[in-house]
Amino acid sequence: MKPVTLSTAFITALSTLTATTVIATPRQEPITPIAPVRITEPAKVELGKQLFFDPRLSMSGVISCNTCHNLAFGGTDNLKTSVGHKWQAGPVNSPTVFNASYGLAQFWDGRAADLQEQAQGPIQANVEMAMPHNLAIEVIQSIPGYRKQFEAIYGDKNVSLNNLTDAIAEFEETLITPNSRFDQWLLGDNDAISVAERKGYELFKSSGCIACHNGPAVGGTMYQKMGLFGAYKSSSPSQGRFDVTGIEADRYQFKVPTLRNVELTYPYFHDGEAETLGEAVDLMGRLQLGRTFKETEINQIVAFLSTLTGERPDIDLPHLPASGINTHRPEPFK
Repeated sequence: MKPVTLSTAFITALSTLTATTVIATPRQEPITPIAPVRITEPAKVELGKQLFFDPRLSMSGVISCNTCHNLAFGGTDNLKTSVGHKWQAGPVNSPTVFNASYGLAQFWDGRAADLQEQAQGPIQANVEMAMPHNLAIEVIQSIPGYRKQFEAIYGDKNVSLNNLTDAIAEFEETLITPNSRFDQWLLGDNDAISVAERKGYELFKSSGCIACHNGPAVGGTMYQKMGLFGAYKSSSPSQGRFDVTGIEADRYQFKVPTLRNVELTYPYFHDGEAETLGEAVDLMGRLQLGRTFKETEINQIVAFLSTLTGERPDIDLPHLPASGINTHRPEPFK
């Protein structure tokens, strides 16, 4: 299951407009409307949702995918870096899971090709959920309710890491946030954004931000060096793509983040060093564009960015199946 095409999104958006809305010609812009999602495998999505919220995939029994990618917030935990097993501080800021399916790869350094591969990492990582994959599979296999669902969906009584992460990825692909005010403006509603917000968008384009932040996710489709017009000083040990490839040219190359819902996903950058959106805009101007924005310009760009907040899906908390008699019990201090 993937997000629907732009043409379908446009038709869907038009069908939901009220009779009093003035419909104009859709605008041709480097940012395009984000498409609503079409769910084709609801049973798999529901299973993935249960696993996303299930803390039994962690050694402590208290950490789930939702811990760091909190769907009640902006798909993040709003911490500088996430807190993992035994209160360990992670090395990087948690990216939002909303609209993550639009990314060219996953993680800041792009080490996972897709959402399914990404789902494997945190489960086993010592600084995150700290649950060895074989033990995670044993836990899910020991839960009768999960066994029944996996067999019905995948036709196999035995739970595998591939099927487990496939279900989580299927759920994460539904975490799309369409119909932002900016999308409404793109689709022809002239009143969806204010004059100040429109000025912020024009400045966003003319100053060069649009070169990296474009498309439906307003980013996520390329890597870029952090600090083109000056060295970026960070306390994070992450060196971006260099940590994956070992190629010197990739040092401090990070995946350009999506700006969808960006007002909700503070703090900013891979190290969480920018506490506010204004700080992030100011620093990006100086280090990535070689430009010092005036305070009024920063405020205009921030105003524009606030229009990118879309409609988050309504997520009912799942009822997790009960542990079996042989289910491994959590070991929070191991």
